[in-house]
Amino acid sequence: MRALIEAQAATIARQDAELLAHRETIETMRLQLARLRRMQFGRSSEKIAAEIAQLTLALEDFEAGIERKNEPVDTEPPAAGDEARKRPARRPLPDHLPRTTIAHDTACTCPHCGGALRPLGEDVTEVLDYVPASFRVIRHVRPKFSCRVCESITQAPAPEMPIRRGRASPSLLAHVLVAKFADHLPLYRQSEIYERAGVELKRSTLADWVGQCAALLRPLVDALGRHVMAGDRVHADDTPVPVLAPGAGKTKLGRLWAYLRDERPYAGTAAPAVLYRYSPDRRAEHPRAHLAGFSGVLHADGYTGFGGSTTVAMSPRPPAGPTRGGNSMTCT
Repeated sequence: MRALIEAQAATIARQDAELLAHRETIETMRLQLARLRRMQFGRSSEKIAAEIAQLTLALEDFEAGIERKNEPVDTEPPAAGDEARKRPARRPLPDHLPRTTIAHDTACTCPHCGGALRPLGEDVTEVLDYVPASFRVIRHVRPKFSCRVCESITQAPAPEMPIRRGRASPSLLAHVLVAKFADHLPLYRQSEIYERAGVELKRSTLADWVGQCAALLRPLVDALGRHVMAGDRVHADDTPVPVLAPGAGKTKLGRLWAYLRDERPYAGTAAPAVLYRYSPDRRAEHPRAHLAGFSGVLHADGYTGFGGSTTVAMSPRPPAGPTRGGNSMTCT
């Protein structure tokens, strides 16, 4: 028994040393991955992208190995009830998901003695499944009719599509936009994914769809801008974003401006909204144009460009409620 305990203690010490070494390796790989990603945003190259992909895969393998080896070695049999207390609680699967029932029939007679069987309840095991996204073709059939009297032809009008003479449904266009802007999936990768499903959609076609959808969404963006600028208080800030410079083979630094209207801290009833504007630089003329129709209290940092086009007076914090950080400027 003493030899068994010493062997288990040695095994535990060896596993602890391996886990510590793996954790140090993972931390080093994470730092390298973060450095490579910063380099990729600054000056992209295929070599850096490939190195990032390989490092990400290796990091996932190390983390998976940590999870496999992170189970402690028991030196003595667990007491009754300990296993149930240590086992993590499994959350039930969401109720809103559709259920497909598969009934597993048993034999009509007992497999041991051949006697008759009677019901004794049932056990239900739920397994989470995934159905991959798939394409389908919607056929719009419009019969033609000819008048027997005047020989005129009658036919139902063609369905109105988001893109004129386009073959993409609104659902497909929405999927492409969400994948590009919300999931950060470039169009060339989407094209490769769709090709695996047997559908050839060139990147140029997807880019044309994105451009036309941007034009279709312009009225919505304008309405959002009017809603944000109609507020009594607007929070503003800007952040640098790397932008590819066409033909230069490198990136340049642009600016993304955010204007937030959120009246919930002041018990307001207006819906919160954020308006984003892009500019190629940080010159004051850009926020001047963005805030041309705004009249109210602007919460921003100390950047003078926010006050370049307005009569600015430093005002105390409004008594209606707490404000966010930064200076308060009354813009008229």
